[in-house]
Amino acid sequence: MQKEGQLRILFVINPVSGGKGKSDWETQIRETIRDSIHVMEFFLLTGKDDESSVRNHIERVRPHRVVAVGGDGTVKLVAGILRGSRIALGILPAGSANGMARELGIPLTPAEALQVVLNGRLQPIDLVAVNDNDICIHLSDLGLNAMLVKYFEGSKGRGMWGYARAVIRVLWQKQKIHAEISTDDGSIRRGAYMIVLANARKYGTGANINPDGDPSDGRFEVVVLRRLNLVEILKALFTNRSFDPEKFEVITTTKAQIRTHRKTYFQVDGEYRGKTRQVRAEILPGAVQVILP
Repeated sequence: MQKEGQLRILFVINPVSGGKGKSDWETQIRETIRDSIHVMEFFLLTGKDDESSVRNHIERVRPHRVVAVGGDGTVKLVAGILRGSRIALGILPAGSANGMARELGIPLTPAEALQVVLNGRLQPIDLVAVNDNDICIHLSDLGLNAMLVKYFEGSKGRGMWGYARAVIRVLWQKQKIHAEISTDDGSIRRGAYMIVLANARKYGTGANINPDGDPSDGRFEVVVLRRLNLVEILKALFTNRSFDPEKFEVITTTKAQIRTHRKTYFQVDGEYRGKTRQVRAEILPGAVQVILP
């Protein structure tokens, strides 16, 4: 029999997030909330058919809350599964950058983040539908950063040195995008080094690409980096300062279509999606309930 106030909480764990082994996170979670009245269930991602496996597990367990234990990719996976449901999404930041957790003000230490999962408030946030069969919870982009994501994924060296090598390679091979951008305000043509679909303000590095962004306002921003400057790029990668507004153009919209004159690198929430000549995006307002401090 379920006790009054008792919650069934399913923890979806990415086994390799943040460099920890899969048993580390489960052990830490159990030790932190072992004296609570809540029922804990654990599901470890394998990288094979994760979405349908998690869906089936949720149907069997029928949890009140599902907690993504990992980085932005894990949060994105769980958010997409919970989209449109009444089940709340918790976040235990266990990745390398944890961009969405930082955006939402969720503590980065496991014990504090777990207290948010247990005692936080529920807030609906938006998702962005991308090309009909994908979603963006945080930031997606064409061009410079997407190229960086691709090269970093393929780099033999991880960590800051691997990242630095990827940055140098991207800056050496940088290409300008010539694009037609259609939004609620009409169509424009732009030459740019990067075009961002922003449902949030900052990248995981802390770079403030979209200072006025709000993941709960029923809109997203198209951010166009028109001019390239080495100082701006270093700022984007390694600081939390805002960009020079003279080099950027920000368009607030509920839908967008971007067509480029040639195939361009594209990433969604830190996951490289290949090269494309067209991206469509539309806001999904209040699509998932998130547990916030």
